[in-house]
Amino acid sequence: MKGLTLNCMDRKSEAYELVRRGLKNDLKSHVCWHVYGLLYRSDREYREAIKCYRNALRIDPDNIEILRDLSLLQAQMRDLSGFVETRQQLLTLKPNHRMNWIGFAVSHHLSSNSSKAIEVLEAYEGTLEDDYPPENERYEHGEMLLYKISLLEECGMLDRALQEMHKMESKIVDKLSFREQMACILLKLGRFEEAEKIYRSLLFMNPDNYKYLIAVQKCLGLYSENGQYSADDVERLSALYNSLKKEYSWSSAVKRIPLDFLEGEKFLEAADNYVRPLLTKGVPSLFSDLSPLYEHPGKANILEQLFLKLEDSIRTSGCFPGSSQIEPPSTLMWTLLLVSQHYDRRSQYDIALDKIDEAILHTPTVIDLYSIKGNILQHAGNFSAAAALADEARSMDLADRYLNSECVMQMLQADQVGLAEKTAVLFTKDGDQHNNLHDMQCMWYELASGESYFRQGDLGRALKNFLAVEKHYTDMTEDQFDFHSYCLRKMTLRAYVSMLKFQDRLHAHEYFHKAAAGAIRCYMKLHDSPLKSSAEENDELSKLPAAQRKKLRQKQKKAEARAKREAEEKQEDETTSTNSSKSGKKQQARPVDLDPHGEKLVQVEDPLAEATKYLKLLQNNSSDSLETHILSFELNMRKQKVLLAFQAVKQLIKLDENNPDSHRSLIRFFHRINNLPAPATDSEKLIWNVLEAERPDLRQLHGKSLVEVNINFLEKHNASLTHRAAAAEMMYLLEPDKKLQAIKLIEDSTNNTASGNGVLGPIKEWGIQDCIDVHKLLDTVFADQDVANRWKVRCAEYFPCSTYFEGVKSAITAHIPGSTSESSPENGDVPSPQAKLEGDAHSLNGTVHVVDDLSNLSMR
Repeated sequence: MKGLTLNCMDRKSEAYELVRRGLKNDLKSHVCWHVYGLLYRSDREYREAIKCYRNALRIDPDNIEILRDLSLLQAQMRDLSGFVETRQQLLTLKPNHRMNWIGFAVSHHLSSNSSKAIEVLEAYEGTLEDDYPPENERYEHGEMLLYKISLLEECGMLDRALQEMHKMESKIVDKLSFREQMACILLKLGRFEEAEKIYRSLLFMNPDNYKYLIAVQKCLGLYSENGQYSADDVERLSALYNSLKKEYSWSSAVKRIPLDFLEGEKFLEAADNYVRPLLTKGVPSLFSDLSPLYEHPGKANILEQLFLKLEDSIRTSGCFPGSSQIEPPSTLMWTLLLVSQHYDRRSQYDIALDKIDEAILHTPTVIDLYSIKGNILQHAGNFSAAAALADEARSMDLADRYLNSECVMQMLQADQVGLAEKTAVLFTKDGDQHNNLHDMQCMWYELASGESYFRQGDLGRALKNFLAVEKHYTDMTEDQFDFHSYCLRKMTLRAYVSMLKFQDRLHAHEYFHKAAAGAIRCYMKLHDSPLKSSAEENDELSKLPAAQRKKLRQKQKKAEARAKREAEEKQEDETTSTNSSKSGKKQQARPVDLDPHGEKLVQVEDPLAEATKYLKLLQNNSSDSLETHILSFELNMRKQKVLLAFQAVKQLIKLDENNPDSHRSLIRFFHRINNLPAPATDSEKLIWNVLEAERPDLRQLHGKSLVEVNINFLEKHNASLTHRAAAAEMMYLLEPDKKLQAIKLIEDSTNNTASGNGVLGPIKEWGIQDCIDVHKLLDTVFADQDVANRWKVRCAEYFPCSTYFEGVKSAITAHIPGSTSESSPENGDVPSPQAKLEGDAHSLNGTVHVVDDLSNLSMR
């Protein structure tokens, strides 16, 4: 008992020692084993805890407390067969307890035995009296009934589920879920008229619910998964949504959905009617709403013609085309904003910048204009100017957290990490800023910081951020533990099962994928360029002149002293802030981070082994991602795991054989294999036999040499820059004497005009990132500085705002059009972002208090 108490006081080692001593004194005590398991459970050592609980149950097999704790751990670890067994034992021991019946049913459901779960719930219902449930348990009982109906639906017993719904309707409290589930079952049964009637009644409650509108289409036989409709279907869909517009004139969904299936003149008319009131009202998110339409062939051109027509009409007459009503002055500004976003989407950055500058001149006080201009500059390749614009927008409303976050993201894109952190902490608790960002699981910040540090070559800090994201996902997995008992007690069964299924695919989330891929790239870079040991550094220092060596050592000592002083000050501040809160109550001190810069993380003996841990998680959860298998190929080639690398190549070809990286991996792998010496050992011969057996299955290699495969790939994708670059790189790999020919292959690429040319200028095919990748290829792989410089000059013409290519407009600053502060000497120097931040930190508190006091004031 003392050990259990010490464990709660965070004195772990003493606690374990005491509990082990207690256990030695009585190995046959179920209490000792139970407490030992509780200690392991508190440290998230669930498998060890399960062993302790099982030992306790050998001594006292009918102990309900231990059985319940064991069942929670089995659910957490997804030991489903053991979970069913333990839940059955609990039900046998205490059959009059509702939670035991429900837990037994859920255990069968999770074990993919839904029919048995239905039998258990029906047996439980058989134990209830006719007037059950009492008033205070009606909701819980209704949830159990809805859960049972969902099980019947899952088993395909739709008629029986419908009968159950009609029979139990009076006992189900959640009427909305009841009606949604009934409509869904009727739809699956093919009783479309009845289903349509219910969905239309649901639409009356919420006409903006896309799910209801799609369901009505399904009931009428007017829904297509791929979005392709016949002319007759389009006519019927138009009639449907026209009738819905008359009934729900305020609904935006019934006006927006027709834009997805209409074509030509009808699309133009519908888009015109949809856009006009939103421009008059001034809706900043209008372009985000319309952006999916750009994936539909031809619709981007129609939208461009519409936007320009609206802009011209408002500019000349002050009204929309065909209307005599004078629009407010702000309509022109919102139209210019929409047009600029359109050209940004089509990569026509010069036109987009001209339009947004005109909008800022028209109304300089609208914050969204500065944010959008920053986004345009970012897409055009000028990250520093984009960060300055985002900071300008942020400073116009210091109480807006979104603007602050947008500014931080732009600063991280520009690799201004220190400035980004100081900006981010303006919205965190005083005295504990950086840890507060971690506690809030601010993963977008950690990912962007990690990417920025990686670009700058600071692998320690990059790994620190990437692994922090991975820690968040581990915490999320652990957080489900408390719900295993809570949800069974509160009867939120449908939400509970849904949460467990979500947890099973948690590591497939986009943020985890980015963090794991970032960590793998860091470890591979560490393997390629290992850090120098202290002995090597001393050898290099000894070669320097004495004066220079002395100066370097003095710098190192000063840096170490400064870092130590900063750490001590930070620890002192944190101790002061955590010891006493504003209410005067003592708080637990936070453990100090002993490796704030990730220096220990990069000092790993085997970086590739560390990378393999994260690769396995990606392979298990993101197997449909090309990046997963590209990383697998790169990692296993470094580890000389031939068959695993070949497995990655096969997956890449299966997912997308036309991808340049898939082609690179295929050529590189077989080029490596062809250059290996003849197999000598039995294992090498076995690997060789496997490759020979599998090689005929690769269609690309049938009777062809690698050079021929590369030529065929080039002929197939001759018009694409990225494919030509990949083919040139592989040509140089296979035939090093053809270096000049490979370079010419890249230089002869033409930046063709994309299909569906714009009204105000040609739309080119090349993207800025593709051109940057080609420049790096010429600079590193081909190692030809003159060619790389020629490519840089050529791309500077295509991307004049890009700082990477040093375009003619790359020196653009984030000035406000029409302002004279930058050119007028009497205004003095423009304050730096650092100086502005110091002022903002002081003014932010006052601004927030004003907003709190004047809650009805719209700061925007």
